[in-house]
Amino acid sequence: MKLLEGKTAIITGAARGIGKAIAIKFASEGANIAFTDLAIDENALATQKEIEAFGVKAKGYASNAANYQETADVVAEIHKEFGQIDILVNNAGITRDGLMMRMSEQQWDMVININLKSAFNFIHAVTPVMMKQKSGSIINMSSVVGVSGNAGQANYSASKAGMIGLAKSIAKELGSRGIRANAIAPGFIITEMTGALSDSVREEWAKQIPLRRGGTPEDVANVATFLASDMSSYVSGQVIPVCGGMNM
Repeated sequence: MKLLEGKTAIITGAARGIGKAIAIKFASEGANIAFTDLAIDENALATQKEIEAFGVKAKGYASNAANYQETADVVAEIHKEFGQIDILVNNAGITRDGLMMRMSEQQWDMVININLKSAFNFIHAVTPVMMKQKSGSIINMSSVVGVSGNAGQANYSASKAGMIGLAKSIAKELGSRGIRANAIAPGFIITEMTGALSDSVREEWAKQIPLRRGGTPEDVANVATFLASDMSSYVSGQVIPVCGGMNM
């Protein structure tokens, strides 16, 4: 039997990158997938077809994860369509980097709203469903900079540190109802976002990593699958780094 057979997962920001890799991995393990993105464009529809190729149900939903009411509406729609919600992966995220003295209020608010408030929105919306089911796994996508901080990323680091505190708090609040919450803290992962960096910058990053390479979205997806599955049934309130040993 596959690890996630018969389960339904919501994954935010899953049209590309780490979110897409998680959706594909979950589908390969038998999960039905509801994923959200700002727009369900050609790229998102292609992702949906890739997921469906595993013989599971998949549907993309256009939704602004940072909007409370839109999130409540889309979760209600997903629950009606799929009948259950077993896994939530809060993956939606952006960067708007800059030194604190030059950072605008807009840069701060945008990152906090999309990276952190979106997680609150989705957790708030799925909690009644999971409480009724008396089961559920919530996975917040944090970052190593949410643990260690990073110059020029005060907004991003704060949002990702918040994802850790949120996961730990939810683990304490909802554990008695059979609901688990954990965070994943990826390090330098090779995605479209990091692909825009120069070769020299990527080489410098690699030197700081004991495994001497950047990670792949699949590396993160493997850990997410563990946390989503019953293999981690006694794991809650934890932060798992996926960083090649960079953040020891």
